[in-house]
Amino acid sequence: MPDPEVVTKKVMLDSKEFVEKETIGRLMTVGEVMAEVEKERLVMEESGGGITISGGEPLMQPRFLVQLLQESVTLGFHTAVDTSGYGLLSDLQEIVPLTGLFLYDLKCMNETDHERHTGVPNSLILNNFRWLIRQGKPVRVRIPVVGGYTGTRDNLSAILGFLLPFAGKIEQIDLLPYHRIGMHKYDKLGIPCKMPGEKGKLPENELFEWKEKLETKGFRVKIGG
Repeated sequence: MPDPEVVTKKVMLDSKEFVEKETIGRLMTVGEVMAEVEKERLVMEESGGGITISGGEPLMQPRFLVQLLQESVTLGFHTAVDTSGYGLLSDLQEIVPLTGLFLYDLKCMNETDHERHTGVPNSLILNNFRWLIRQGKPVRVRIPVVGGYTGTRDNLSAILGFLLPFAGKIEQIDLLPYHRIGMHKYDKLGIPCKMPGEKGKLPENELFEWKEKLETKGFRVKIGG
């Protein structure tokens, strides 16, 4: 389990620069998380919302994830899990009965490309997806569309080919346009950023082209998500 990050930041005060350390993130128990969730119960009840567990990757902490979902269900909250699908099938099997909606990421279909860009192969992710669809749970596929990476014609065509057998079983496909909103986090953590510049953003007309292609195959599609 990743620990909270300790970062060094510079602060300017009266034209003088000071360096101080800051801890990003903190460890919490299931009880502490649910105490925060309870504060939002009225908002969720009025809006029809619920709890979405994302990350990072929730399956990196399977025991905590199961306990958090169990407590959420017991307290009457709708649950959603946003996952890359990279985890043990046994962990996925354990959370399926506790999850009302899965938000499932698909990135590169070519295994070599997937491993080069994410650090892991995609065979486990695709096998878990096939298994999950067979369980009849609501699944929303999320495709981050990054020009030169996931947003190539070959890759998007391969994703369409992979999903075709599941048309009618997928609740929705979200095409997620590339953005650089998180750039400041890299700077804050002192991590070199390898994200592309403006070339990572697909032209709007190309996004709509892929939206229409997917829709003609029977999928419900949304740009953004």
